[in-house]
Amino acid sequence: MIIGSGMAGIGLARAVRARDTARDITLISADSGDEYTKPLLSSAFAKHQTAEQLASRDAVGVAEALDVRIRTHTPVDAIEPDSRCLRIGAERVPYAQLAIATGAAPRQPFSLSAAVSTRVFQINDLDDYRRFRAVLDSHPGQRARVAIIGAGLVGCEYANDLHAGGHRVALIAPESAPLPRLLPHPLGTALGEAFAQAGIDCRFGRTIESFHDSGESVTLALDDGERLDADLILLATGLAPRTALAAAAGLAVTEAGIVTDRYLATSDPSIFALGDVACVDGLNAMYVQPLQASIKALAATLCATPTAVTYGAWPVVVKTPLLPCVALPPREMPARWRIEGEAEDFSAYAEDEAGRLLGFALTGRCVRRKVELARAAPPLLG
Repeated sequence: MIIGSGMAGIGLARAVRARDTARDITLISADSGDEYTKPLLSSAFAKHQTAEQLASRDAVGVAEALDVRIRTHTPVDAIEPDSRCLRIGAERVPYAQLAIATGAAPRQPFSLSAAVSTRVFQINDLDDYRRFRAVLDSHPGQRARVAIIGAGLVGCEYANDLHAGGHRVALIAPESAPLPRLLPHPLGTALGEAFAQAGIDCRFGRTIESFHDSGESVTLALDDGERLDADLILLATGLAPRTALAAAAGLAVTEAGIVTDRYLATSDPSIFALGDVACVDGLNAMYVQPLQASIKALAATLCATPTAVTYGAWPVVVKTPLLPCVALPPREMPARWRIEGEAEDFSAYAEDEAGRLLGFALTGRCVRRKVELARAAPPLLG
């Protein structure tokens, strides 16, 4: 039994089915259950792709291709570990092994009026993209003013993509430069300058004081007294692992996710977790490569070959064509960042006291060094 039908849930079903053609597999999905690649959502506006074009299969196609049962738009109310059942309304569904792949939910740091909330969106899955795209495409003139709040990975990628799609973008964040968790300040500043030169309205070091419905738009009041008008607002204010089900079931959880060992097992040996919801051996890595490694390892474990997961030194490639960026964030705090380069072409090296490489960040033409440096860096989870 797998709760969740995103890349983690469907990927695990596919990997288990490849090892065991007879295994009884059921996916329980709170959404439409369409199969798609989530990272492609933040590069789809420039290509004018619809949600239907992004989906490789609908739920029926997934069920047929993988020979699984899939229940869509079916929220799970509770996990009952003692009886090994899921509670869905009045129904109790038994499981032998359970994998939780519920991902992470966008954080909502603002209190919004009913009028304003109809113009505020968060894109975390294909259904979210479908709703946002429908409103965006219905805007007169097809050139909407979009205010993006948050300049992390999601905010920056959508800012670049919506700008490339012909929309007027404002990027607002409390940090003084974008991508503060991935890039040292000089590199983040270079990305912000590339955005500004392209015409993105960058408001860094600013917070939102309030939102006001202006009838045809929303007015954002900033802490410096400035006001911005936007047709749509896209919140990119971070993700929180969806741990409520696990916590209510008595499983060990932290703010970083459901606690698992290197075999993806939770504090209940018949329940596993993977993807954005899982904190594996103290690490929650919300990136594609760690997810793929987790899928492969957990499928082997569920098919009677216990396999501990390892994460290599996999750099994060940021989809910002206005200034290419790649980063391998160090797992531990470096003693220093050593930065080389100028203009848009920077190489930054996170080093310990002995000068050993712990991670790196690259911009511009320096991104070509990502493979070379990844080979020299320590694994994320060895």
